[in-house]
Amino acid sequence: MRHAPIAIAAAAVAAVHVAPAATWLPAVRRAFPGLAGTGAADHVALTFDDGPDPRSTPCFLDELRRLGCSATFFVLGEMLERHPGLGRRLVAEGHEIAVHGWRHRYALTTRPGRTAAGIRATAALVAEVTGVRPSWYRPPYGVLSAEALAQAGRCGLRPVLWSAWGRDWTADASPRSVLATLEPDLRGGATVLLHDSDHTAAPGAWRSTLGALPELVGRCRAAGLRVGALRDHEVV
Repeated sequence: MRHAPIAIAAAAVAAVHVAPAATWLPAVRRAFPGLAGTGAADHVALTFDDGPDPRSTPCFLDELRRLGCSATFFVLGEMLERHPGLGRRLVAEGHEIAVHGWRHRYALTTRPGRTAAGIRATAALVAEVTGVRPSWYRPPYGVLSAEALAQAGRCGLRPVLWSAWGRDWTADASPRSVLATLEPDLRGGATVLLHDSDHTAAPGAWRSTLGALPELVGRCRAAGLRVGALRDHEVV
């Protein structure tokens, strides 16, 4: 019995650590519109995860230039460290760069301290490489922890997840499937999650996203919606 208080305390700490992860669930996330990236009613925020990747990110930058719209790229520290020139190109071409952590790991199963260190190191690397201080943090897999939230705050980063995604990381994804998956949640105020790299996805999955991009932007504009980065989204 004398060990019961220790067990209770440990359980309480664990509960606090994992509680933020519940926001991954759409029903829970809807209760937190700011975390879901809900913004201006006439705007859609376009975001990409897991780069920068020299095999794919330049293709997205070229297409975004052709379409005349900006986006927010949530970069992994390990990828930016390998390809700093791409990080600088993102910023030079008018896009927003944000933090996705150092490696693509679940926060809930990562050794204590490692998630915080990764956020801190990635934020510092973004500033060093691009000269820009990042404003946003999105956790890998969209799974937050108390540690991640605390460190994001210390780094001046606002956590944001998404309100629409294209399930573009799977081997059977196609431009049509990406668009169909996005469609039910594609509306003014939405934050769209896509990927500009297959670093943690099926090989070549990014091609489906790239193929869907022109029609995605076209549909938004046909509905009278602006498409751009989170910095222009007026997140609530």
